[in-house]
Amino acid sequence: MGAAELHSTEVDAAQAALNRMRAAARSRGEIRLPAGRSGTPAAVARQARWRRTFTNQDAGRDPLGLGSVVSRLITERGWSSPVAVGSVMAQWNSLVGPDISAHCQPESFSGTTLQVRCDSTSWATQLRLLSASLLARFDKELGAGVVTKLQVVAPTAPNWRKGYRSVSGRGPRDTYG
Repeated sequence: MGAAELHSTEVDAAQAALNRMRAAARSRGEIRLPAGRSGTPAAVARQARWRRTFTNQDAGRDPLGLGSVVSRLITERGWSSPVAVGSVMAQWNSLVGPDISAHCQPESFSGTTLQVRCDSTSWATQLRLLSASLLARFDKELGAGVVTKLQVVAPTAPNWRKGYRSVSGRGPRDTYG
């Protein structure tokens, strides 16, 4: 009998005891935690939440793609509206076109109202006239109800008051915009 045959027939007592202990724990319903993790209920819940978020339940423990994990995270947390707001700001050029985006920029978003500042009064008037078609495009691209009102803000004139003392009056007689 060779040395290799001797090792294959030997019973490893420590491994057999470990297997018996694991089987007993499994029958009691205990969960095996990775090394370094405590067995507190919060840690067990955190691990279960991690498994639910980052693994595919149908295929066992196969990892999911990043896009599906992020979209699931967005829907579970209720972030769909803030993400849509961010996409309005980030995709402004492609949503409204190069002509409008060259002269009008989104400033803020409160509720479902988008505030847009134009660089001239003529572009502010033009954007007010186009607001119905832009809202329809936003509904189509971003989903219904994300942007329900477009508030167009005209440009501001520069402030000519400098220093502590100033003369009252209308200031320079020029229009800006």
